[in-house]
Amino acid sequence: MRKVWALGMCLVMGMQVGLWADEPYKLQIPPGLPPLKVPQDNPLTAKKVELGRQLYFDPRLSRDNTISCASCHDPTKGWSNGERFATGVRGQVGGRSAPTIINAAYNRFQFWDGRAGSLEEQALGPIQNPIEMDMTLEEVVAKLNKIEGYRRQFREVFGTDVTADGIAKAIAAFERTILSGGAPYDRYKAGDKNALSPAAVRGMKLFFGKANCAACHSGPNFTDNGFHNLGVGWNNKDPDLGRYLVTKQEGDKGAFKTPTLREIARTAPYMHDGSHKTLEDVVRFYNKGGNPNPYLDEEIFPLDLTDQEIQDLVTFLKEGLSSPNYPMVKPPQLPK
Repeated sequence: MRKVWALGMCLVMGMQVGLWADEPYKLQIPPGLPPLKVPQDNPLTAKKVELGRQLYFDPRLSRDNTISCASCHDPTKGWSNGERFATGVRGQVGGRSAPTIINAAYNRFQFWDGRAGSLEEQALGPIQNPIEMDMTLEEVVAKLNKIEGYRRQFREVFGTDVTADGIAKAIAAFERTILSGGAPYDRYKAGDKNALSPAAVRGMKLFFGKANCAACHSGPNFTDNGFHNLGVGWNNKDPDLGRYLVTKQEGDKGAFKTPTLREIARTAPYMHDGSHKTLEDVVRFYNKGGNPNPYLDEEIFPLDLTDQEIQDLVTFLKEGLSSPNYPMVKPPQLPK
C-alpha cells in the first residue's frame, strides 16, 4: 500500500492527476459471446470510453468538419452507412462498403483487406485517408489540442495533451464496447426451443448443414476471421484484388475478410462492394456457386437450395441473429 501511495503522489506532483483514478469500464459481455481480450496497454476505463465516444462522433476529425467515424459507421444503420460505398470529405466516394463495427473487438484483422491488425491501428486509418477524412496525424492532433475540452480529458485519461496514440486508444476503447449477442439463436442454443420460429430452425439447420455457411461464418461471432474469394466483382474491368494488395500473395487475389453475421439484417447492402441489396440476393449468389474465377475459394460451390430453403435460411439470418439488445449509442455533446 505504501508503494502505491507513493506512486500516486508522484503522479500528482507530475500533474497527471486522474490518470490512475479513472474507474474501470464495466463491460457486459452479451450471452453467446466469449470473453473479450483487451490489450494490456489500453485497458477499458469509463473516462477513456466516453472520450472515445466523443471522438467517434466528432466531424472535426476531418478536414472540412463534415465526416466523423459515425458518418460511415452509424449506430442507426447497423453501425454501417446503409449505402453501397463509404462517402468522405467533399463528397468523395470510396470503392468499398463500410463494414459494421459490431463485435469488431473480436476481429483478428480490421478493414475488408485486413491491413490493420488492431482496433487502435484501424482507428487512425480513415483520418489519414484522402478520400475519407483527409487529415495528417499532425494536423488532427494540432486541431484537437486547440479544443480545451479535449485537452482536459486527454490529461485526465492519458496524462498528456492530445496525441495520435491517445486518439487511437480512446476510439478503440469505445469500439470495444459495441457488442451484440443474446440473439434468439443464442437462447435457442441455451435450451429455449421457443426462441426460434419453425422456419428459422429449418434455416439454422441449413446454415450448419447443406448450405455450408458455417464453413466460413463459424464460431460465436459467425466469422472465421479469414479471407475468401467469392468472385464478387470479379467480372468488373478492374476487379478489386482485396487481401492480395496487402500480402502480395497470389492466392489472396480477390479475397476479402469474412464479416460477422450478427445483426446482419441491419447492415444492407452486402459484400465488400455493396453489390447485393438484400439477404435473399446474397443467398442466391452463394446458391449458384459465386462467380467463377481462378482464385475462387474451395468452399464456394453450387448449393442446390430450393426457393423454400433459401427463404428459411434468410429467416434464420434475420430472426435468429438479431439481438433484442442491439447496441444503440446516441451521439454525445461534443467538447468545446
